[in-house]
Amino acid sequence: MRGRARGGAAFASLRRPHPYLISPLSFIIPPLFFFSFLPRPRWVLAPRRPRRSRCNAVTIPLQAMASVSIECVAREGCRIGESPVWDEREGALLFVDITGRKVCRWSPLTRQTQAIAVDAPVSSVALRKSGDYVITLGTRFAALKWKEELVTTITQVDKDKANTRFNDGKVDPAGRYFAGTMAEEIRPAVLERRQGSLYTLFPDLSVVKHFDQVDISNGLDWSLDHRTFFYIDSLSYSVDAFDYDLQTGKIGNRRSIYKLEKEESIPDGMCIDTEGKLWVACYDGGRVIRLDPETGKRLQTVKLPVDKTTSCCFGGKDYSEMFVTSASDGMDKEWLSRQPQAGGIFKITGLGVKGVPPYPFAG
Repeated sequence: MRGRARGGAAFASLRRPHPYLISPLSFIIPPLFFFSFLPRPRWVLAPRRPRRSRCNAVTIPLQAMASVSIECVAREGCRIGESPVWDEREGALLFVDITGRKVCRWSPLTRQTQAIAVDAPVSSVALRKSGDYVITLGTRFAALKWKEELVTTITQVDKDKANTRFNDGKVDPAGRYFAGTMAEEIRPAVLERRQGSLYTLFPDLSVVKHFDQVDISNGLDWSLDHRTFFYIDSLSYSVDAFDYDLQTGKIGNRRSIYKLEKEESIPDGMCIDTEGKLWVACYDGGRVIRLDPETGKRLQTVKLPVDKTTSCCFGGKDYSEMFVTSASDGMDKEWLSRQPQAGGIFKITGLGVKGVPPYPFAG
């Protein structure tokens, strides 16, 4: 009995703490209670979900945006400035004024623009391997000798259509000149639909038509590996891609890689950078946007002080400067008073990327 009593007392002593002993938990709970009211450090916060965006745009760091500079280098007052092309041999920027009917060359050294008047709407200009330039003039591919101010017709397209003209054009990596047509506009971006076609002028001066039913044939360029052709039919509000055969110049498997948002307005001229990303000028959108053709995401937006941005290219000594053309057609006096640089040529620096030099026509 005494043994059992001792055992029972021992068991009881384990169940009831000694009045002078303090539990270890009493040291832990108060600090936890106190620290629960303090702000949680960043390293213990749950990861923030990225904001959703209809265009899946990537946020550009503020310091990167702060480095971008925009300057109007030539106040030309173009009615429809278009087709900027850097001429490395001359160290100058070529461009056209479509309805102003002139081919222009701006020198960054003199900051002056020379112009050659032509007899029809001139919509694009390109370098020529043998020297001087080729242009799209009315519905003609033509050669332009700059010093002589001489224009010679190479060939004509759309002979069965009385109301069309060429629009944008560009030379591919093999030296072929791609250019598309459209109906003459009643007002800016107002025209008879599906009257245009896409053509190629080959170095042997033959012409191939790729397809028709085009509204406004516009921006063109090629991927860095030359396996994809990028193209814009403006009123589709889409940037499209085709499989491209560099050996033959054939295109196929058309698909849309980017649909423009409402505020971006109408896609116009286009160029590519050395990272394989596309830059698209947005007519009536007052901006150029950078796109990733692989993901279909908009990566960057650069706004300009004019609404009618028409096309873009890279140039300068190392092709790190972007040049943007603009238009003034369709703007009334009040609008022009708010945007006095409309129709001017703009230079953008600080983008952090370089462009691809233009290819010359091999014919």
